[in-house]
Amino acid sequence: MRYSFTGASIPPGVNTIYIPFFADRSRSGLGDLSDRLNRILIDRFINQSKLQLASSEEDADAILDGFISSYSNRPFSIGGNEQADQNQVQITVSASFLYTSNSEPEWDKPFNGSFTFDPTEDPISGEQSAADEALEQIANSMFNDAVSNW
Repeated sequence: MRYSFTGASIPPGVNTIYIPFFADRSRSGLGDLSDRLNRILIDRFINQSKLQLASSEEDADAILDGFISSYSNRPFSIGGNEQADQNQVQITVSASFLYTSNSEPEWDKPFNGSFTFDPTEDPISGEQSAADEALEQIANSMFNDAVSNW
C-alpha cells in the first residue's frame, strides 16, 4: 500500500528521514551556505511530505547525505562598457539518498543549481539571493528524485 501527500507517495514503513549537515567543501567564502542548504532541505522534505526528521541515522528510515562540492560567482553577460551586467552563481552539491533497509543508495550523484543577478545594483545581497535560488533548485531536484522512487 502506498499513500500520497502533495504528490509524494511514500513506501510503507518509511516515516523518518535523517538529513545530516551538508558541509561546504567548495571554498565559497559564504560562511552560512551549509546552514542555508540544510534549512531548505529540511523544509522541503518535512513540509512537503509526511516524513518526520530523525535525529540520527539509527532512528531513520531514509538518509539524505552529501556536501557542497563547488561554488562559483562569475560574469554571465557583459555590457557595452565591458562590465558584467549579469553575474551567475552556480552551485554543485554531491548527494546520496538511502533507505536504511537497503545497503545500496537509491542514488548518489551531483545536483546543480544556478541563478543570475545584477552585480551593479547590490552585489552582496544579489549574490546571497542568487545563492538561495540555486540552493532551492538543488533541494527541489533532490526532493523530486527522492520521491520519484516512492
